[in-house]
Amino acid sequence: MPLPGNDITIVSTKLDREISHISTPRVQTNRDVTSADDGEKGQCLDWHGPDDPGNPYNWTLRKKWITTSIAVLATFTTLLNGTIITVAHDAINEEFDVSDANFPNSYWPVTSWALGGAIFSLVVLPLMEDFGVRSGFLATYGVFVCFVVPQGVAQNFATLIVSRFFAGGCVSVLANTSATVIGNIWEGERGRTIPMALYVTAYLTGSSMGPVIGGVIFQNLSWRWISYMQLIWYGCLAPIYCCFFDESRGAVILQKREKKAVTTGKESHTVSQSREMTLFQKLSKSVRRPIYMLLTEPVVFVFTVWSAFMVGTVYLFTQSVEQVFAELYGWTASQAGYVQVAVVIGECIGFLGALVSAKLYFASAPRNKEAPGSPIPEARLYMSLIGSFAGVTGGMFVYGWSSYPSLPWIAPAIGLVMVGFGTNVVVIAIADYVVDAYSKYAGSAVAAIVLGENIFAAFLPLAAQSMYRILGFQWASTVLGFLSLILSFAPVVIVMYGKRIRARSPFMKEAIVVKTAGADA
Repeated sequence: MPLPGNDITIVSTKLDREISHISTPRVQTNRDVTSADDGEKGQCLDWHGPDDPGNPYNWTLRKKWITTSIAVLATFTTLLNGTIITVAHDAINEEFDVSDANFPNSYWPVTSWALGGAIFSLVVLPLMEDFGVRSGFLATYGVFVCFVVPQGVAQNFATLIVSRFFAGGCVSVLANTSATVIGNIWEGERGRTIPMALYVTAYLTGSSMGPVIGGVIFQNLSWRWISYMQLIWYGCLAPIYCCFFDESRGAVILQKREKKAVTTGKESHTVSQSREMTLFQKLSKSVRRPIYMLLTEPVVFVFTVWSAFMVGTVYLFTQSVEQVFAELYGWTASQAGYVQVAVVIGECIGFLGALVSAKLYFASAPRNKEAPGSPIPEARLYMSLIGSFAGVTGGMFVYGWSSYPSLPWIAPAIGLVMVGFGTNVVVIAIADYVVDAYSKYAGSAVAAIVLGENIFAAFLPLAAQSMYRILGFQWASTVLGFLSLILSFAPVVIVMYGKRIRARSPFMKEAIVVKTAGADA
């Protein structure tokens, strides 16, 4: 999944160009920006020293947290759109004469939403890197709201599917843009730890809370009001974003300064202007490298499957929870939607687990012999072992084998809490490890993982109805538990043999050189 990135330098280095369109933590900072003066040719614009108040890294702590809170809020509220209508599938089916008898056709609006996110994250995001964070976010937000309208007034099922495809694509752009803000204003790994964990938690809880909020609305109003209510709160939030979502991309801030310098009669330019890529080059790099790394890098491939399974599970619960609780306890779709709170509680507990993981990571620095003074990349995976084995795998078994009408509803709900906890810890650990291990190629690696997450979110839940009906509640969850168990051994292998694996990867090997150079500096 997308993670916060640093996108604030005006000097366009190779590192910045490799990952500027993907919101991931970066090793480059705007402290790396250098100034120069070419005399007759004009002035090369740069920050006015390390304490320049215009540099987002130098914003006041209060302003940083206000901006971070707005970014996290935007992520949470827009992610709700993905799953909020799942509780109303029967009403939608009746309205548009759609049947789930042989296939869960009612899930197609969510599938199209996730596919839109997958495509937009690869194709649209790189086209937006030349625009400011503020302008890109506000423009996309406006388009997103426009595509929420036809979700409420749709007169046929096709309109619902198509409008949600574009809405999902916009949400992907909004989430990545919000993530970029965190790296733009918080300097260093330690500074980004809490904001980053908050962002990922908002990303996951937004998807899990969709059925909960949708259930409340649908229990009292028609299914169309699920979209109308979204329009109301998205409209109420728009002025907040317009007033407080400040520009944090350093390149744009410096370009504005450059325009002011031009008005004074002095010729001015930035170093990056001579190194701009064409539209085709951006699209080519955006699509080609993630796919290449997915097919040639075993770590990227395994982690893509692992992370995608975790995120896919969150969306799978939007189908299986209703199926299980409706049959076992006779609950309505809205009541079953409330059970998703259990997943959200687990994800919030996972936020605390991510903080423990960060502590273990930074404590590993004295033991690092490859890049003395830098934490060991594999230390990012320590907590994921607990999250994957005890959280997701254990939670699936609890969820499955407590699904009996003779047992209280809280029993399978505890299993959902465990899965939510493990999912958050694992997703954060995977993204953090990929960023540390691949360094300047992290953007492409994370793009491959995000692609996998969206594809699994789109298609894995389509199998839920048949799987739980044919295998039964106990064995269907057991199958998922065993899949999780197999994938859980991936971090075990990497923790044990991570140094050898990184030595054999040309991408990781170059990252070691970068870290060593940084440590020496």
